[in-house]
Amino acid sequence: MRYFASMKTAYITILGSGTSQGVPVIGCRCSVCSSNDKLDKRLRASILIESAEATVVVDTGPDFRQQMLREKVTKMDAVLITHCHKDHIAGMDDVRSFNFLQKKAMPIYASPEDQKLIKTEFSYAFAEKKYPGVPSLDLIDMDENLLKIKDLNITPIRVMHRYLPVFAFRIGNFAYITDANYISPESFDALKGIDILVIDSVRKEKHISHFSLGEAIEVARKLEVKKTYFTHISHLMGKAADVNAELPDGMLLAWDGQKIKITY
Repeated sequence: MRYFASMKTAYITILGSGTSQGVPVIGCRCSVCSSNDKLDKRLRASILIESAEATVVVDTGPDFRQQMLREKVTKMDAVLITHCHKDHIAGMDDVRSFNFLQKKAMPIYASPEDQKLIKTEFSYAFAEKKYPGVPSLDLIDMDENLLKIKDLNITPIRVMHRYLPVFAFRIGNFAYITDANYISPESFDALKGIDILVIDSVRKEKHISHFSLGEAIEVARKLEVKKTYFTHISHLMGKAADVNAELPDGMLLAWDGQKIKITY
């Protein structure tokens, strides 16, 4: 049981820090995929947010079940969807465990466009005559207005994943940005004043739809954050120990199971 002070403290857990294939990649024998360092083992990107009252997950990727079991999560108040690429929603069926435990539908916050894709991907959950035991999903429109989930105040912020709009999220002094390679001036303004940033950085080389490591470092420097953690990492980034040794002060590669204390 964690202690939550009256100053409104919450905890972020990095459920997964890997890109769409995860690390190690199936069949790959590179030095990263062959590494025995636990910092080089990366499930698909997701975070858990825990406050005194609320438990919220951002994205339900293919590793959602494994991540929930690893962190011993027994309650869930809501799911926030950044976007509907498979590596961010493929595990949504497993929210049914929380349906059974809590005896109610799971609130799923997503854009109207992403809701259409969820209804297609998990059509059986929205059928007129449902098969017994399918997940119960309560789709809720999400835009850039403030979300209030119990004692959490969460601000969705639009960023771009090449041509695809994706939601980033800000909670007090913390922001989470996954799957992005462009932040508009308006969205950048909405991020100003944070102290802790978790941001997409798939590899060192430039990528068509993700920030490179150098580009993500530049975003963090412009925001003048105190702590930066890079996520959505591929095996092409290199070993965590080697990359971390090269990074500027206050910056590290995120790792699965990492806990971050935030205030709001």
